[in-house]
Amino acid sequence: MSSKDVLKNATTLASYNVLLQVMFRVLTFLLNAFTLRFVSKELIGVVNVRLTLLYSTLVFLSREAFRRACLSGGAEQNWRQVINLLWLTVPLGVLWALVLGCVWLWLLEAPDPQAIPHYGPAVGLFAMAALQELLAEPLWVLAQAHMFVRLKVVAESLAMVAKCMLTMVLVVSTPQWGLYIFSAAQLAYTGFLVLCYAAYFLRFLSSGEAERKSFPLCRVRDLLPSRGRGEPLVNWKLARLIWSFFKQSFLKQILTEGERYVMTFLNVLNFGDQGVYDIVNNLGSMVARFIFLPIEESFYVFFAKVLERGKEVRSQRQEEVAMAAEVLECLLKFVLVIGLVITVFGYAYSYLALDLYGGSLLSSGTGPSLLRWYSGYVLLLAVNGVTECFTFAAMSKEEVDRYNLVMLALSISFLFLSYLLTWWQGSVGFILANCLNMGLRIAHSLLYIHRYFLHSPWAPLRGLRPSPVLLFALGLSAALTALSEVVFCCDRGWLLRLVHIGVGAGCLLGVLATVWLTETRLVHFIRMHLLSRYAKKET
Repeated sequence: MSSKDVLKNATTLASYNVLLQVMFRVLTFLLNAFTLRFVSKELIGVVNVRLTLLYSTLVFLSREAFRRACLSGGAEQNWRQVINLLWLTVPLGVLWALVLGCVWLWLLEAPDPQAIPHYGPAVGLFAMAALQELLAEPLWVLAQAHMFVRLKVVAESLAMVAKCMLTMVLVVSTPQWGLYIFSAAQLAYTGFLVLCYAAYFLRFLSSGEAERKSFPLCRVRDLLPSRGRGEPLVNWKLARLIWSFFKQSFLKQILTEGERYVMTFLNVLNFGDQGVYDIVNNLGSMVARFIFLPIEESFYVFFAKVLERGKEVRSQRQEEVAMAAEVLECLLKFVLVIGLVITVFGYAYSYLALDLYGGSLLSSGTGPSLLRWYSGYVLLLAVNGVTECFTFAAMSKEEVDRYNLVMLALSISFLFLSYLLTWWQGSVGFILANCLNMGLRIAHSLLYIHRYFLHSPWAPLRGLRPSPVLLFALGLSAALTALSEVVFCCDRGWLLRLVHIGVGAGCLLGVLATVWLTETRLVHFIRMHLLSRYAKKET
């Protein structure tokens, strides 16, 4: 597959992933708004922080290293050996479930059984849901490596719809079940996910379509662990790369979910405050997860296939390096512009957004300041996602090992800063600690990218320099919307609220027009790669 084909498939995958993330976040957004009317914020805190942390930790530590390593080789590798490695995620998941289950049950402070009953069974059920999802891991990696982009969208969409519908029905009909409601919904989600992947590959391999498309596996039993004649059971070079990524994934998980670990293990916030923080956090990160996470996942596949891991630029095919550099520059400019827009408009519209979403429960207290700080944090999330996605795809195994030491230092400093800043600034301290650590991660990635292209004609870091006219438009919009909030919002009736919204809409249109006129290369990249699929479909 040529680099242009890989880029085309990666952008298609990014488009589907963006669509999928939008649907996920909208459904979660509506589900939280609905359940807030029926359950307590303490219950929301236990589910969304304590139990979800158990689930995400178990799944992440069991599969993340396998995903990164097994996707690095692209579609052209010995898939029998890769499948054998991927099935190791299940016994590894069982081991983590036992360890983490004991921690969650006996080492952490349990919620009041009178206010939040069924905590023990819920821990077991969430762990079971994580193990159930790991059963689909070999199929997920196969689908990603061979660009079965629609499969992921359909499977995760059906699973999410099933989870939301079951939650809503049970919350209304049997609210006394408490944690059992959310445990059943999580099991339904992972069950539908496994069922969709299994059904697709059973049909695909049984119909003869696999042979016509030269798929590396031709029989259903090839999806199970097996040993080829005269070859090792696994690819030991790939296994060593998995071990390197595994050490890194442990540290990355601490950085990604650091505030939840601090909340869970250090008890700096009660369950009610954890619930409010989690809702604000989800609301603040919604747009970031719509766009930035799918781009990171999809273009990691592109960079991993186009670049040769661990080799200098001059030792690789120059046309492919040139394409990677151009894509990296445009991606950096794209996420930077979006991050700046969210930072500028998030400041003036945080209070209004929380008041509309959850009423005084969210708009009073620290909610608005949390969301304002998070709007600035989104900018750092945007840049870090793209820079790390390139860095991880280009690093050699030895460089990955060295980076593990950097991640270790960041993890230790993050935990210390989270506790210190939370003690000083309350829940806002979590966001401040995240900002500091994200800034350090960005600095490391930028330094690597600068050195990578130092002796080449390409300078993709120019994507981090927006035009002066655009910066002026953003600054003017920040001033106008902040003034509008003081004058029109938000306790003077709906008419003035609509005026405030209209001011923001006008400023946003002005910013978008400035992007269209000044960032012509970015606009061309979006039209050619991110929007071309939709144009072809309409034609």
